[in-house]
Amino acid sequence: MVEELVAAGVTLASAGAVYVMAAARVVKQYERGVVFRLGKLRPEVRGPGFTMIVPGIDKLRKVNMQIVTMPVPGQEGITRDNVTVRVDAVVYFKVTAPAEAVVRVEDYRFAVAQMAQTSLRSIIGKSELDDLLSDREKLNQGLELMIDSPAVEWGVTIDRVEIKDVSLPETMKRSMARQAEADRERRARVINADAELQASKKLAEAAKEMSEQPAALQLRLLQTVVAVAAEKNSTLVLPFPVELLRFLERAQQGPAPVQQPVPPVEQQPVPPVEQQPVQEQLPPPTPRLDVGQAGSNSRQD
Repeated sequence: MVEELVAAGVTLASAGAVYVMAAARVVKQYERGVVFRLGKLRPEVRGPGFTMIVPGIDKLRKVNMQIVTMPVPGQEGITRDNVTVRVDAVVYFKVTAPAEAVVRVEDYRFAVAQMAQTSLRSIIGKSELDDLLSDREKLNQGLELMIDSPAVEWGVTIDRVEIKDVSLPETMKRSMARQAEADRERRARVINADAELQASKKLAEAAKEMSEQPAALQLRLLQTVVAVAAEKNSTLVLPFPVELLRFLERAQQGPAPVQQPVPPVEQQPVPPVEQQPVQEQLPPPTPRLDVGQAGSNSRQD
């Protein structure tokens, strides 16, 4: 009798151990457990730690609550200004409603990936090339809003979306490089022109100050000579004022002779010339030769 009771107790203990082992579940800190009892969703969500389910009746599905980093494959598209580009991005999202993520969509990861690719192609077609290269923050916000709108119904929240790289054709890269070079050259010319303008104003002010003090010009000339002679040069260039050369030339030629005024010459009246009548001379009359007389003369001869 005692042996039978011991055997029954051992059997019950073994069955209880098997039941506990089949019913015991451990949910990690970053996970949540969704229980389906006979195919029906239980309202409560199992938190982290040790939990029990009914073996053969309940089914526990664990959902990861961590932020998922999903790279979006490069998508080719044509921008609004007709430029072919290839853009790839990365999406950061997490599950906020485990029950909705399990029930509403078959595979929320695949759904988010497809939605991200579709939204990325759409944002490429709506944007210009300059916006893709310089104004990425605005595009990231628009892309995040486009993905987050349907994902909320799946119990998924988009944390952020970042455009990683924009690939351009080689011809477009060369064109942009030439444009940037031309723009930099234009700015360099403007800066040089501005510097020349400021220098001319300063030189005008200096010339005005030197005109009031003539000795300042001589001192400046001596400073220039000292600066040139400081270096080991065999030739010394000394500027010479042109006004001084003209002064020496006038002094060498001597004083100009004084010209006396010439008295005016009196004009005597010219007597009028008498005009004589001109007789018209007619040419002498030309003798006429008769044809018959000319023939008789020839016969006589």
